[in-house]
Amino acid sequence: MTLNLRPLSSALQQKAIEELNENPNRIAEDLQMFREWILKQPHIRSRMDDQFLIAFLRGSKYSLEKTKKKLDGYYTIRTNFPELFESLVDEQRARAILRMCLGAHLPIPLGEGGPRLVLMRPGHYNPDLASLYELMKLDLLFKDLIMLEDDHVIVGGYVHLIDFAGFSTKHALQFQPAKMKHLIYYTEEALPIRTRAQHLFNTGTAFETIFGVMKPLLPGKVKERIMVHTSMESVYEQIPLKYFPKEYGGENGSIEEIAAIGEDMLMRYREYLAEQKEYGTDEKLRPGNPINFDAIFGVEGSFRKLEVD
Repeated sequence: MTLNLRPLSSALQQKAIEELNENPNRIAEDLQMFREWILKQPHIRSRMDDQFLIAFLRGSKYSLEKTKKKLDGYYTIRTNFPELFESLVDEQRARAILRMCLGAHLPIPLGEGGPRLVLMRPGHYNPDLASLYELMKLDLLFKDLIMLEDDHVIVGGYVHLIDFAGFSTKHALQFQPAKMKHLIYYTEEALPIRTRAQHLFNTGTAFETIFGVMKPLLPGKVKERIMVHTSMESVYEQIPLKYFPKEYGGENGSIEEIAAIGEDMLMRYREYLAEQKEYGTDEKLRPGNPINFDAIFGVEGSFRKLEVD
């Protein structure tokens, strides 16, 4: 069987073997088993291309049961909470937000075969002109594309560098806990992407307010990955300065140039993103009991796993 997959670099392939249980000689067989399971699920309409499906296998360390749950969760959340995944008002709006340079997937990963570094600047937009919810939706849109484009993310995961400089009370007031519950569940349980660490810095009073509200919503494993730094020296002990973009005095690309690359990616995947509406779940056809989302999210912000047969 001919596989339509992008070959991994030698460093990433070795990491996939050691950390994700990948056997290069079994990839075709593993994909076929996964594809056969999907075809037997009356309630799932899924993409079937190799590059999409292998992200779920790698994101589940080749446990077929975990892979099933992750794919089912991916489409279940997308179908039942469509407001999180609807395209922004128009293409020009998405491009305008990208030009605010709020974040960047930095070109040099953290070491050979290492995780992808992502800079996020949640205080770098005018809350009178854009909303946190729009930014969240755009981030989810790009995560769909990163799944296909970036092997460093799928194999090595993410390390987030989150700069709260400029984050104000106006920004904090846009926070919506109920929507954040859905977002956290989706990113942790359904997306085949691992977050390895989150380094938060330049925090202030507005950040402390929102973090106090958000922290109880976070699963324990998410809390363990968060480091709140009181100085940049503390950040650089974890992530050396050279890995930061030029605007910070580092050597890892220019934020403005990276934002332009993001615009190009948005244009290249225009058709792909439009096709996403064709896929999802039909809960009326789901075998067994219908999904109880109150049971998944819990009344007090706890999260339970989505069970899949």
